[in-house]
Amino acid sequence: MTYVVTVDTQIPEGAPEMDPLQRAGAVSLLEHGFASVEAIEGPDGLEVALLDSIVAVYPGGALLKVFVEAPSLELAEDAVGSVVVELLDRSELLSEWTVDRCQVELHPESVKESLDASGGPDTPPDDPAARRDRHAQPVRGAGGEPWTEVDQVAESEAMRVSLGSMAEELRAFDPETFGAVDEKGQGDAEADFAFGVCADDARLAAGALVHGIHLLVDEIFQDLQTLTQYRTTVAESERPFWVLEGLPGRYALQYSASFARLLLVTAIAMTTRFTHGTFQQLSCVAEELLLKLLLEQARSTLDLYRLLDAGTSSALESFADQVYEDMDHEWLYDDAADGIDEEPTLASLGVAPMDIKSWFTPFNAERYVHPYACDRSDDAEKGVEAGE
Repeated sequence: MTYVVTVDTQIPEGAPEMDPLQRAGAVSLLEHGFASVEAIEGPDGLEVALLDSIVAVYPGGALLKVFVEAPSLELAEDAVGSVVVELLDRSELLSEWTVDRCQVELHPESVKESLDASGGPDTPPDDPAARRDRHAQPVRGAGGEPWTEVDQVAESEAMRVSLGSMAEELRAFDPETFGAVDEKGQGDAEADFAFGVCADDARLAAGALVHGIHLLVDEIFQDLQTLTQYRTTVAESERPFWVLEGLPGRYALQYSASFARLLLVTAIAMTTRFTHGTFQQLSCVAEELLLKLLLEQARSTLDLYRLLDAGTSSALESFADQVYEDMDHEWLYDDAADGIDEEPTLASLGVAPMDIKSWFTPFNAERYVHPYACDRSDDAEKGVEAGE
């Protein structure tokens, strides 16, 4: 079976971030390293074939997507992990990098199909409620001891610390954007009245957004790989998609590989402005939709680790309230508003065009959209027509 293993590698703690030349060098070293590997021998002579790899380097490390053919998920993860460690050790420039994550991420629908197809006494029950109860007590360790409340609290606290440290990367926004007030009760008066968030909740929400940025970009990569490999669109494919399924369903036939490339570049451009500190306003409809997905990702992360409460929820609401100029893009999800995206209709309402051809068009000359997305939006539509 083919698995996509995600590997997150980091530069040494305390080391300065890489400049563009260093990042280019890291890309070259990693790509040449993967090119030299054809197969990995696992335990009992089992072989794992390395099919492809994607290397995305950023100032603090690299995100790797490694495609392998392996007998099992566990073997795929172990094999890729060992190869990446070997590649890093082999290079003098990368030898002190660390591997912080190496795992196969399965789409929920893929997990369900796998569970449904399994057999034997350990087959999960058909009833969704029974399955939820069964998985409410996960097991850990070689002995399969069930997790206790203490374990779950420890996991939540560990994630709380991790998200708190990530919050510093969201340089474009201060705590007041999340509705926070300081110890003296001072902050943005309008936001305070509506949200009244404490500093800790604002920090958690910011960290969850940074965590969501990693997941969002990662998952668009996976959607792009699926569309490219099978030369299809979201509407024509029976395979699950991580991000594209969260976009307005009425355009699913036009979500092709070309479109996914535009979305990926736009997501990187938008989130770079978030983390670099240069963000001013959302630039186009695509960014509005991506922010919606990013907020959903942040909320899911907080919920998963039992950190979503009234405070963190209000912090995310405050962020959305202050970053969005309006919520007109929500019409695209409303089947009753089908046709509202047509330019003559919107013009009469004083709203910018929202048809898919306009998603990557800047709202005005002051807004920034990556040149790749601006210049190639027409190519994406041609790609759909050509059956890409």
